[in-house]
Amino acid sequence: MNTTPIASRLHIAIFGRRNAGKSSLINAITNQDIALVSPVAGTTTDPVFKAMELLPLGPVVIIDTAGIDDVGELGELRVKKTYQVLNKTDLAVIIVDGQVGITDYDLDIAQKVKERNIPLVGVINKKDLTNYTGKDKKKWENLLGTNLIEVSALRKQGIEELKREIINKAPADFSELPIISDLLNPGDFVVLVIPIDKAAPKGRLILPQQQTIRDILDHDAIAVVTKEHELKEALDYLSKKPRIVVTDSQAFLKVAADTPKDVLMTSFSILFARHKGDLAQLVAGIKAVEELKPGDRVLISEACTHHRQADDIGTVKIPRWLRQVAGGDLYFEWSSGFSFPENLHEFKLVVHCGACMLNRREMLYRLSVLKEKNIPVVNYGVLIAYVHGILERALKPFPYAHTILNFSG
Repeated sequence: MNTTPIASRLHIAIFGRRNAGKSSLINAITNQDIALVSPVAGTTTDPVFKAMELLPLGPVVIIDTAGIDDVGELGELRVKKTYQVLNKTDLAVIIVDGQVGITDYDLDIAQKVKERNIPLVGVINKKDLTNYTGKDKKKWENLLGTNLIEVSALRKQGIEELKREIINKAPADFSELPIISDLLNPGDFVVLVIPIDKAAPKGRLILPQQQTIRDILDHDAIAVVTKEHELKEALDYLSKKPRIVVTDSQAFLKVAADTPKDVLMTSFSILFARHKGDLAQLVAGIKAVEELKPGDRVLISEACTHHRQADDIGTVKIPRWLRQVAGGDLYFEWSSGFSFPENLHEFKLVVHCGACMLNRREMLYRLSVLKEKNIPVVNYGVLIAYVHGILERALKPFPYAHTILNFSG
């Protein structure tokens, strides 16, 4: 459980007014003092993420948020961050302060949860301190549009019932799309090409590589790992042809040259474009790449920050390739973290990273924002395969995306 990546966990966010007992409830659910509790309103200022295990759901992330009724200039910023949490929320818990009852703030957050089709669990806290009636409870349930579990976070009453409700409301389709296992049969060989250079982390593989290996092994296939310069020798040693070769995008050209034409080939980044988002939308964005003109604005968006090398893919290589495609200079901006810049409408194209640090709901949300604004998007793997002239081959494992590429062309 401790090694399950944050992005692969069910994200459960706790919302409510200041001092409704959000942090106290999280401490009661986890049976740990992990959230700061104080009678002073507004103690929680930024979203706080806690990884834990909630059986039988398994590994989850519980998110503590600032009060939705926070005030002042800083309060408005805190509320904005709280609402941004909805973009990564798989299940929302709204806490009603039993001493106050339903307010417009509670109704507003509930409406936003429903607009995003996020499962909702309602809670009345401070049961031990209040004298609301059954009639009050029924009225509040009608207003929120969900039943309310009565708890006392302070006395840890009703917590097990709340956990059962969370488990019952958890989305049945939470499990993300497979990374690669649906392309395989038991006993198939998969060759993974992993360059080891100055950009590679010391003593370990990066997360997408680890997760791909685990998905292969979990489905009784065989993972063979090699560097790009040893690929040809590795293929010669195998007793049968591999089902598919998967490469890091930076080695695309060499791997394409060394992999027999009758063997499927793709990249980790393309696998994760499908696993975390909408591969079809990302492939359709290639049309916008082909139409780039000198002077156009391009946003390169990464979900996390990292130490950049001299030949960094996002700040050096991709801008160079896109300038070559456009036949002149382009204006680039870069963003990192969990939100797009305010001037999103100015861009002709967004180039997104592989999203290994995002959960599927947030990546799909980001793609939906771009689709709504009619802004084309590609991801690193799709773009790199395109500029190297091998995108059609890299998409052959995914016939629907391959069809979109041919249609766009």
